[in-house]
Amino acid sequence: MTPFYVIGHKNPDTDAICSAIGYAALLRAVGEEPDAVAARCGEISQRTKWVLERAGLDAPQLLTDVRVNAGMICHRKVVKVNDSDTFLIAYQRMLAAEIRCVPVEDEEGNLCGVLRYFDLLKLLLPANTEGLSVRTIHVSLSKLADTLQAKSEGAALPSPQHEEDLILLVGASSQGTVDKRLKQAIQEGNISKFLVICGDRPIVQRYAIDHGARALLVTGGNAVSDEIIAYAKRKGVVVLLCNQDTASASTLIRCSRSVKHVMEKEFLTVTPNEPISRLRKNLSSMDQDLFPVVELGDKKIIGVIAKSDLVDPPRIRIALVDHNEYAQAVNGVEEAEITEVIDHHRLAGDLVSREPIRYLNEPVGSTCTLVGRKFFYRGLMPAPSVALCLCAGIVSDTLCLTSPTTTLLDREMLTWLSGVAGVEPKTFTEEFFAVGSLIANGTPEEVLNADRKEFTDHGLSISISQVEERDLVGFAARREDLELALKNLFFREKYDFAVLAVTDVALHHSMILAIGQDGALTKLPFERLDHTLFHAPGVVSRKRQIFPAVCEALHHAR
Repeated sequence: MTPFYVIGHKNPDTDAICSAIGYAALLRAVGEEPDAVAARCGEISQRTKWVLERAGLDAPQLLTDVRVNAGMICHRKVVKVNDSDTFLIAYQRMLAAEIRCVPVEDEEGNLCGVLRYFDLLKLLLPANTEGLSVRTIHVSLSKLADTLQAKSEGAALPSPQHEEDLILLVGASSQGTVDKRLKQAIQEGNISKFLVICGDRPIVQRYAIDHGARALLVTGGNAVSDEIIAYAKRKGVVVLLCNQDTASASTLIRCSRSVKHVMEKEFLTVTPNEPISRLRKNLSSMDQDLFPVVELGDKKIIGVIAKSDLVDPPRIRIALVDHNEYAQAVNGVEEAEITEVIDHHRLAGDLVSREPIRYLNEPVGSTCTLVGRKFFYRGLMPAPSVALCLCAGIVSDTLCLTSPTTTLLDREMLTWLSGVAGVEPKTFTEEFFAVGSLIANGTPEEVLNADRKEFTDHGLSISISQVEERDLVGFAARREDLELALKNLFFREKYDFAVLAVTDVALHHSMILAIGQDGALTKLPFERLDHTLFHAPGVVSRKRQIFPAVCEALHHAR
């Protein structure tokens, strides 16, 4: 299975990435989740990359779906057989592993079939019990010899791949009866298919060779004279010597047949990326108990899944940071086991859990503030690299403590963490916001998706993107392209309202592009410059200022 993941929202900002890094480090440090891993479900911005490079940390693992899939829970140590293996080999492996179904591979290691326990019965019990059918088997003489651990004399054995029809004749009757039966086979033209089985009966042995049988099996550990062996070699008759008695040997002969004759060649496979929830729905009614796991277009077995594995599969365990809404969470979050939420946004109401969870939601400026306080309350000092990331989350979300969302706790934690990280907050903030202007260098899609959140309010779907810049000098030249991209997003995703806020972190104001019904646009409490463009002096916070204003406008427009 997978590690425990700490993960932020889609289109993650610096606070989401850095709070995930910080909280995963805390969980490992206190031993609550020794395998805790920081993850992300989107690309990181240039500024966040700068923070990670300065901290000397790798970007969190990209995780686009937290549904358990076939590759996660399949059994990798696969008990399997080769299509040329005998009944006895397959049966012994299945018996030892206490399983009733195995995948079958060919000589190149490619999946070619599925063998069920009951399929093996077809090798022992012929469907047709009339006439010679009940005594005829299709088998390799070499594999027959291997199964019986028999010594080969007389004519040479064919290759193990060579299979042929053999008609079994147990030479337990009188010598005259055996002679008569062999002469009858000559008349019927099938004497060359006969395998004569007998014990210490030299005359019967000679009859088999005289009449031209395909092979002679001498049971009970009995010896055969050199004269008969030489005679068999001249006549082209294979002679096998085994230790089993005649009854046991007759049974084991059928166990030497290859499984390829009874394996199921029409079967379903699954790919490792298929979600278990989908497989449970699609495979429950299938008349197949074992499903090989293979890559799409490949025939190499990765593992196997049994139907019983789909009944109550494990779930990926995650902690959510910097969000609490399914709409903003990683894909498949509904099927994950959410153990904890740490956030500083509004409650959306669609988060559910099977068991009680730890839930921390406080009106502070940054999730990194809450993570930093957890270190502080535990009496733990984060590594300087982790402290630097937590500082970055706080200064980015509070605009270095100037945003209206800033609280006393944000100030206290930034002071403490900056001392641990060895940075001066104001200088660090200036360097942070000096990195990579999206307005100057990013594509319209990059600008929209660098920090975009989806919200639902009273059944209405809202998208709010925010870009923070040191100044808005380049905005006018990009306005038309950005507006077109925003309109395309609005219509493609069928939002009720879509916003792009370009925020000047130095002068504390925003230019806002908004797409939606005109009735709602007119209700926005910002300075309207034209049909879609608004100027918002003092507006820098999406959470505290922009989102409430949009919700209020949509409510009054109804």
